[in-house]
Amino acid sequence: MHTNLSVVHNAERKRFEVHLAPHIAELTYHLSGDTIIFTHTGVPMPLEGRGIGSLLVSAGLKFARENNLKVDSLCWFVDKYMQRHPSE
Repeated sequence: MHTNLSVVHNAERKRFEVHLAPHIAELTYHLSGDTIIFTHTGVPMPLEGRGIGSLLVSAGLKFARENNLKVDSLCWFVDKYMQRHPSE
């Protein structure tokens, strides 16, 4: 896992991003009342297998906790992550 990578919250585009030129990995979401709905985790093929998807989901869940948001997911990767890390 890349601990030196940072996740950027792009609120305007409603997504969390990791920039590793020339690629951008993303976790997209929608807000509905007091619920954040994660809709898609996208990691470009050259960046796969580096833990970037998990880094994005972890940042999204941290954002939800810090803002007292309920979490819902339409993304299989987020579902899988939450099953593996139930305390987050």
